[in-house]
Amino acid sequence: MPDVAAPRAANATGNGSKSGLTAHPGFYGEGVKENGSRSGLILRRLLLATLAAAVLVTCRWLAYQLRFDFEVPREYQFQLYSDWFWVIALQLVWLLLFGQFYGIYKYFSLPEILRLACATALSGVSLFALRYVQPSFSPPRGVIVGQCMLGFLGLGGMRCAWRLVHERYFSRQNHTCHNQRKVAIIGAGDAGASLVRELYAHPNLGLVPAVFLDDDGRKWGSHIHGVPVIGPPEELERKAKALGVVEVIIAMPSAPVRRLREVVGLLQKTRLKHVTVPSVDQLTSGSVRVTQLRPVRIEDLLGRESIDLRVNEIGGVLTSRRVLVTGAGGSIGSELCRQVAAYRPSRLLLLDQSEVQLFQIEQELIRLGHAGIIAPLIADILDKPRIEALLKHHQPAVIFHAAAHKHVGMMEGQPGEAIKNNAFGTAALAELALAHHVERFVMISTDKAVNPTSVMGASKRLAEVFLQAFACQNPGDTRFAAVRFGNVLGSSGSVVPIFERQIAAGGPVTVTHPDVVRYFMTIPEAVGLVLQSCAQGEGGEIFILDMGQPVKIVEMARQMIRLSGLEPGRDIEIQFTGLKPGEKLFEELRHLQANCTGTAHPRIKRLTSEPAALTRVRVQLGWLNSRLHSACADELKLMLRQILPEYTPALSAEKATEALSRSRNLEHTQSCPRCKNGEVGIKRSEYCHPCSSFRFCAWQFGWDLGREINRARH
Repeated sequence: MPDVAAPRAANATGNGSKSGLTAHPGFYGEGVKENGSRSGLILRRLLLATLAAAVLVTCRWLAYQLRFDFEVPREYQFQLYSDWFWVIALQLVWLLLFGQFYGIYKYFSLPEILRLACATALSGVSLFALRYVQPSFSPPRGVIVGQCMLGFLGLGGMRCAWRLVHERYFSRQNHTCHNQRKVAIIGAGDAGASLVRELYAHPNLGLVPAVFLDDDGRKWGSHIHGVPVIGPPEELERKAKALGVVEVIIAMPSAPVRRLREVVGLLQKTRLKHVTVPSVDQLTSGSVRVTQLRPVRIEDLLGRESIDLRVNEIGGVLTSRRVLVTGAGGSIGSELCRQVAAYRPSRLLLLDQSEVQLFQIEQELIRLGHAGIIAPLIADILDKPRIEALLKHHQPAVIFHAAAHKHVGMMEGQPGEAIKNNAFGTAALAELALAHHVERFVMISTDKAVNPTSVMGASKRLAEVFLQAFACQNPGDTRFAAVRFGNVLGSSGSVVPIFERQIAAGGPVTVTHPDVVRYFMTIPEAVGLVLQSCAQGEGGEIFILDMGQPVKIVEMARQMIRLSGLEPGRDIEIQFTGLKPGEKLFEELRHLQANCTGTAHPRIKRLTSEPAALTRVRVQLGWLNSRLHSACADELKLMLRQILPEYTPALSAEKATEALSRSRNLEHTQSCPRCKNGEVGIKRSEYCHPCSSFRFCAWQFGWDLGREINRARH
């Protein structure tokens, strides 16, 4: 996705006072801070200009001396002293135009050097031009060149000297007043160099860079900002005690995940405290500073290499368009909002029924500079009149449907709510999207929809079935698609925050089964591929994302315990609690019968299958709706099983027989409207799991029962 720079706060350097300091929008990275009054700011600039003028006068005198080998002829001596005022004034004007009196010298860096070079060079060009148009002004050409070069060196040297004094003398002086800790920095790249500068500039952090370690052998033996690069990270285990290093900072925001895992494993052996700089996305967005260190998280070790998105292709769908995100306050929905906003839509509509979550994402987007395009909307997707009014008023071109009930365990006890929100809500929103000429509709699905054993997965599968049937019935008007992926790291309902809370409480960490494996993906990665799928959708597809290799949950728990500086089994126990209702040992990403083909993006696959007849799906949804509030949980699961043969419900043994008897009458009322002779015979197992059924005619618009269907044609 394209980089989006967040607008920096007025006191972004962290040195602002309570009086409300503002930053001058000048050429220096941090700007000039007002010290309480405008007069103080003017005085500061006059002082800088006076200092610059003194340097330029000295450089002008020295240029004449060097030109004539310190024996300036009498006629040139008169010229030296008679023209100095307006020559210096001309140079000061160029310095002013390039913002040289707005900066803070202790932050002097390469961009400021380039601007200083431009100012002095253009002042020299101006003096040359004046020499040819004004005959009375005729200094030697060598004097003009020398004056500009010396001016650049003098002004630049003054700034560099001040920064050096500030970083070396004042920083070290302040270190004597605090408990200083020597740190080793792994990664001698741009992030590591920036980190050293920031640590020198902020001695209050109490961190003193001692050594660099880097995999690049060409850097070994060199120095970066005075800090030596001693070798690869593997050297740390042998030299840490001799160097007095007590902490390690990993400054490799763009390193391959495999290498990061190796480095973390090495540091865990040394038992040194280790932290990392923020991710490269956070650094480039400007939302964090390189010194905002944090512990290494499990997301860092389970992530994969950064993905290459086709930015132009996604931008063609989102830029200058109206985009609606349902479930905008959730984990996936909020990240959708962040990434969609980066493509500069004309309007970004944030829809959620939780006012707290909606307010949080609204405020975050405002901080990121998107206040002019966002519109928070409180609504329930099942409130058809409200949704229709919103679509009519805002006329979105693209809808990302992320609103859903996703908690597997909770939905097992309340299947009606899962069916109502996930299936009926999707169907209603899709119909309204078509009626209001929405161009693209993308539903966020889940890998739990494949051969589901949970109500949540079955309700999502039912939504997929409807969406495919609806797209087949209405080709070309609105492009409907679903995107299916596994667990995302850091979401509100994922296992990661649960483990974190259990570790913080001292354990035990609970895992359902030692053999449970899951696919994992970071939220930004998943959402980026959702946007790519939206751009590639032609209508009626189910896209599945490349989830990489599955991860054993028990191994994840052990790794998270180690990242906390503890040892699994010794400091914190791991307990196995048994599989929960609706839970599987492993998740699948596609049905074996589905046709899976590649797309233009290597991490996205397209699933195509024969869609169900829309009339039949509507009948099934109507049947479910008629019993939604009167049927018990087990009855609703059995009804879902009749609609979705691949669904294996988790039924309570006590209520299974009763649920079967109460639902049997409905099952046996099926008959062919043509021959009136399509009775269905059904055979069930002891625990009421449907095993097989037989249909005796070619009736197409009923509902199927069981896994095996034989149709005896007339």
